[in-house]
Amino acid sequence: MGDSYGGGYSRTSYNAGGGDDAGGFVYGGSQNGSQSGAGKGYGDATLRPVTIKQLIDAEQAYPDAPFRVDGLEITEVTFVGMVRAISPQTTNVTFRIDDGTGVIEVKQWLDADKQDDENSPKNACALDSYVRVWGRVKSFNNKRHVGSHYIKPVTDYNEVQYHLLEATFCHLFFTKGAQGGAAAAANGGAGNDSMFVDGGHGAGGGDVPMSDGLRMVSAKARQVHAWLVNAEGGNEGLHANIIATAMGISVGEVLKCGEELTSAGVTYTTVDDETFAILDY
Repeated sequence: MGDSYGGGYSRTSYNAGGGDDAGGFVYGGSQNGSQSGAGKGYGDATLRPVTIKQLIDAEQAYPDAPFRVDGLEITEVTFVGMVRAISPQTTNVTFRIDDGTGVIEVKQWLDADKQDDENSPKNACALDSYVRVWGRVKSFNNKRHVGSHYIKPVTDYNEVQYHLLEATFCHLFFTKGAQGGAAAAANGGAGNDSMFVDGGHGAGGGDVPMSDGLRMVSAKARQVHAWLVNAEGGNEGLHANIIATAMGISVGEVLKCGEELTSAGVTYTTVDDETFAILDY
């Protein structure tokens, strides 16, 4: 992670190490304090770690206006996800990337002189593998995609977890302020309000009715259920990795609790055996 989360810049530890626009600046306003999208140069760019859900939900005041996440203008973004589809074209490769919070298309334009290089995107990234993407959010025909400057395979699965933690921290910093600061105190602390959760109370917050199914499961499983009740998972639910990161427990614990809850008839698995949604609440 970078060293600063205030108004200045710092370098992300996941520097692209290449690409024309890879950059590496994170967190904060532009160097000149400008929030204008028009004529924004690369010296004014920031690199924001995000989830795909944040990109899908990003606000845009009008067509061609800058996108905003947590009320702040974003330029460069980076995220980690799994490659669900690859569509090679003559001039670009389109990847369909899924990070457990949403799915988005990533377009990587090809260098005609390097298309046969083994390190080119279409050769370096395989289906069902994790990748890290750097790029900019774009919109065409009211459909959002990411124009990628650089995309690389993830060789250490820890990077998936690190990224989710970094994105969560960044979101909480900008929405609740620095830890222990006035903004954090005014909002009652960090809680579980993140890009994975709605404005509810999160795990352990509010009163979750104790159904017959919930009485059959462990206390830890009830905590996972309480968190899911307040999460914005939609019909597709949320992956165990997302739940584990947000709740601060291991993926193994989430899977065990998910199995308990599914057996008790209060949750069900959706897109795969590690993605859970509330059956009925």
